[in-house]
Amino acid sequence: MKAIQEAPPKSDLPQGTLDLLILKIIAVQPVHGYAITQRLQQISGDIVQVPGGSLYPALHRLENRGLVKSDWKETETGRDAKFYRLTKKGRVQLESQTANWRRLAEAVGLILGVAEGGA
Repeated sequence: MKAIQEAPPKSDLPQGTLDLLILKIIAVQPVHGYAITQRLQQISGDIVQVPGGSLYPALHRLENRGLVKSDWKETETGRDAKFYRLTKKGRVQLESQTANWRRLAEAVGLILGVAEGGA
């Protein structure tokens, strides 16, 4: 009998994390919104699943802050879509947020290690 493989549980992202993840995906190459959600889900092993109701407001927010720009282009399926690309200001923000996130993750890891050690 074949075992049913359960999907990993979804994870709620801490506030501000979605913007960082979007910037990282866009930094690789210009990409449209649906492809952003697919890449986040694929890279995270289905842990990060971003509905359009969260993604598109985040993209608009990033665009209004001057961190991304968008252009209408044709997708690989022949449809027109907005492709988002990182601006110079967005690249600086990505580097800063990445460094902050790594410091925080390291600190949380240290605290969890102490907590597991019973100290």
